Amino acid sequence: MKIDWAALGSVFGVSLVVTVGLVALFTLGIAGLSRRERAVAQGSGGGALAVTGAYLCFAACAAAVAYGLNLIIGKG
Repeated sequence: MKIDWAALGSVFGVSLVVTVGLVALFTLGIAGLSRRERAVAQGSGGGALAVTGAYLCFAACAAAVAYGLNLIIGKG
């Protein structure tokens, strides 16, 4: 059995970059929701842009997970 180390390293690198990217995107979503909570607590109201950004981040995370599942499961 021969292992293609270059392909294995490529898969590891891509999965590491995608994982870090998803974590960063999810963290931005959490930060957006936190910013909205701070605005509500201070009574300044304007947190609509932060909430919209947070929802876009969460939607992008969900889309990336759905795409990954589509790659894994395939179309049969």
